Amino acid sequence: MQNGTRLAAVDLGSNSFRLEIGRLDHGQIHRTEYLKETVRQGNGLDKDRNLTPDAMQRGWDCLARFGERLAGFKKGEVRAVATQTLREARNRDAFLRRAHEVLGFPIDVISGREEARLIYQGVAHMLPQSDEHRLVVDIGGRSTEMILGQGLTALTMESYRVGSVAWSMKYFPEGQFTAKAFQTAEVAAKAVLEEATNVYRAGSWEVAYGSSGTIGAVGDVLVAAGMPAGLVTREGLDWLLDRLLKAQSVDRLKIEGMKDDRRAVIGGGVSVLRAVFELLGIEEMHAAQGALRHGVLYDLLDREQETTDLRSTTVLRLAQKFAVETAQAQRVSKIARFLFQQISSGLLPVDLDRFQRKLDWAAQLHEIGSHISHSDYHKHGAYILDNADAPGFALPELHRLGLLVLGHRGKLRKLDADFEDTVFIQQLLCLRLAVILCHARRDPEFKSIQLGCVAGHQRFVLTCPPGWSTAYPQSAHLLREEVLAWQKTPWTLALTGI
Repeated sequence: MQNGTRLAAVDLGSNSFRLEIGRLDHGQIHRTEYLKETVRQGNGLDKDRNLTPDAMQRGWDCLARFGERLAGFKKGEVRAVATQTLREARNRDAFLRRAHEVLGFPIDVISGREEARLIYQGVAHMLPQSDEHRLVVDIGGRSTEMILGQGLTALTMESYRVGSVAWSMKYFPEGQFTAKAFQTAEVAAKAVLEEATNVYRAGSWEVAYGSSGTIGAVGDVLVAAGMPAGLVTREGLDWLLDRLLKAQSVDRLKIEGMKDDRRAVIGGGVSVLRAVFELLGIEEMHAAQGALRHGVLYDLLDREQETTDLRSTTVLRLAQKFAVETAQAQRVSKIARFLFQQISSGLLPVDLDRFQRKLDWAAQLHEIGSHISHSDYHKHGAYILDNADAPGFALPELHRLGLLVLGHRGKLRKLDADFEDTVFIQQLLCLRLAVILCHARRDPEFKSIQLGCVAGHQRFVLTCPPGWSTAYPQSAHLLREEVLAWQKTPWTLALTGI
């Protein structure tokens, strides 16, 4: 990306939605605008884990305002991510469909570990360069992320289902602050976080940093009380707890430095933060300037180039882990990309590169399930991708990749895919054709083959030169079978020269 390019990140958190806009300047992103709205979707989940109509409407209204501000941004300049509340919500698809429309950009629901990785990227990019071993903790509304890292590299990441909104709803439902309620909340938080003690214990890091809402709110209050800026200590937490107990309730809480939108969730946040300090042996924690949204901005830069895109590294790691035959994967990828380029002339170069990269990932991983069983290996592969720990990928991206792997062979009519998504269908056809042409697991003759697409009529035409079907009778047979497979979908495939 060129210097001066504007980039934007939208963070759909459980407590607040945030919009960060920055301008690129020699590899650094400098803030030009920041918007935050307290939406509290985290307390809008009902007993069946569905977002209530009011919670969805609050989210849509906020995103509509963000969308107006993002008018004029290009698709590759904006990324929106959603975290724990939408990971949990059973009706998230209904919310996301409308949310996409009002925001004007896709929204990626990311896994807990991917959220942790992006948080670390945001924190690390806002800190001075250092070789120190860092612990980064982010207490959000419904989840807490912990990361060990050094420099710009996150080494160990985990997400735990405990947060300020969830704990405030459960242990301070009426907004009452009592010693018993705090003790119960802390014990419950420790029970969830206890498995972190071996990995994140004192001695595995040199400096502890706290990111985002809870640590920032606590830090603001302590500074207003005359304590050192940017630092939260055990002594400071004890002092704050005493102030909360003396106030007795949220309604009576009057404390300098605390914003109004934090009062309702401070009980749960302090409980979780005290549990983290106690379990990990933390004496002091520095308030970090970076957060998830900053990590999303820098990740946009990395995604632009294949050489810096973490997802490409993740695909390579998965292929190695599941012993994919490299030569065959590369063979299929080469032909699939060749065919896709023929039918994607209407795409901008940047979009063509992006879609070809995703097609390449599907080709590299199309046999990933063979390590489990040769029978129905495409189904095993799709399952692996839907459930893999895949740094760099959002959950919808993994699912779409899994659909390509699932659909690269077998019946198409049973594939739960959107056949109105022209680019996806083009990718799917090119992958299936490449697998057919490489059925003998050696380099086939393919450069004389031409593939055309009439998108408006949902029709593909594959043209082979004279004599090709005689030279490659098995390939020709498989292509005729492929024509039949597409007859049971809204799309058709025709062959000429065979």
